[in-house]
Amino acid sequence: MVAVLTDSTASLPGSTADALGIRVVPLRVQVEGADRPDDAASREVLAAHLRAGGTATTSQPSRADLAAAMDAALDDGAGAVVCLHLSAELSGTVDAARAAAQEVTARRGAPVHVVDTRTVAGGTGLAAVAAAERAAAGADAARVLAAAREVAARSHVLFMVPDLHHLARGGRIGPARTYLGSALGVHPILTLRGGRLAVAETVRGGARTRRRLVELAVRAAGGPRAATPRGDGGPVRVAVHHFAAAEAADELAGALEERLAETGAEVAGVLRSEVTAVVGAHTGPGVLGVALAPG
Repeated sequence: MVAVLTDSTASLPGSTADALGIRVVPLRVQVEGADRPDDAASREVLAAHLRAGGTATTSQPSRADLAAAMDAALDDGAGAVVCLHLSAELSGTVDAARAAAQEVTARRGAPVHVVDTRTVAGGTGLAAVAAAERAAAGADAARVLAAAREVAARSHVLFMVPDLHHLARGGRIGPARTYLGSALGVHPILTLRGGRLAVAETVRGGARTRRRLVELAVRAAGGPRAATPRGDGGPVRVAVHHFAAAEAADELAGALEERLAETGAEVAGVLRSEVTAVVGAHTGPGVLGVALAPG
């Protein structure tokens, strides 16, 4: 049996992680001087804090916490562990996981593999889902690892933020881009390139930005009747995210599903979830996101 482990920034619904046996290690968020795990309770506290003008910082899980999760998977009967984490360009979690994996492998004699997904949120989460499904079907560690890497590499993550100030404060995006968004009064649509956050487009007006986010996602899905199909074809899984913007996320999901149906995209499933506090600390309230990956 192969166990699959990821971190909280994958933003998987708890029911999905539980159903597939995916173990989730929380990162940490510091709000009002208190160090908290990256969980639902912290998310609620953080959203209110940020809306009141506060700030927050985040940190990776400790090597000890990661090793404990790997040990727990092996104690439950796994013969190997495959760990998927957010991009090393965004966090030191991968490095901590690799150190923990080396320690656990040496101590337990069981292989622990660590994957830098080079993405975040649904990009990581959908790769973890694919890996866990492969493991549940009886695949060995090599095939589970291959599924994780393939889905992560072929994933597309897009999200719109009200502004770039939270990302700039955390050093996730450069000051020139932040100034551009502020100066023009536009809403940026962000993506991942080479494991780093990048501005895909800047669009004026919130409603127009949401429509453009949908169209970029439809293009990535590669439906045969899309105006400019650019995807890889085949079935896709979709994740729709938000932070403290549930109603807007429902509208986004509805518009996206409608457009995907119009273009003939083969959708294997849609996950809806609120991103965790660690992701929300860097994007701010109101963020909307879409992730697509091979189904």
